[in-house]
Amino acid sequence: MIAFIKGTLFEKTPTYVVIDAHGVGYLLNISLYTYSQLGSQTDLLLHTHMVVKEDAHVLYGFSTEQERSIFRLLISVNGVGPNTARMILNALNPSELHTVIATGNLPALRSIKGIGDKTAQRILIDLKDKIGKSENPLQSPIISAIAHNKNREEALQALVILGFARQAAEKALDKTAKTQGNPDLAVEELIREALKNL
Repeated sequence: MIAFIKGTLFEKTPTYVVIDAHGVGYLLNISLYTYSQLGSQTDLLLHTHMVVKEDAHVLYGFSTEQERSIFRLLISVNGVGPNTARMILNALNPSELHTVIATGNLPALRSIKGIGDKTAQRILIDLKDKIGKSENPLQSPIISAIAHNKNREEALQALVILGFARQAAEKALDKTAKTQGNPDLAVEELIREALKNL
């Protein structure tokens, strides 16, 4: 098991990073929370979780141990795989997710793309006791704004990588821009809001 990877940032997108660790490039799938936490850092240490499939070994990277812990709790729930867990962490940062589970907020979970009633109920039933026992150690992400056009393009690429049709993703981003009325939304915020419209 690989516990963490420390190295130099080689490539960064809202859905993955590539870290050069002693000449080996590791591709780590990340959440929007981790993306927002990285900021402009070039020397990184990401906590990791490896998923071994028949046809691939997939690494997931997390900026905090708390985020990795909640990811591991999510994938322990029957019917929640790594991609679904990452989708949940794209919609809610770890602090928000902690609160949603601890308070049994079913509508908040159901509002996430790809999460139905049964899955949302299983998450709350399976994790409420585990989450509720600890105080919320997680902090909200620090969001930094960059140029709007670049942000929209990065958000669009991320949505396409996540499996959404380009045209549908563009419409969702356009709708987000109209409803938010803020041209300077950060990439992760654009994606979060667009996911509500997909």
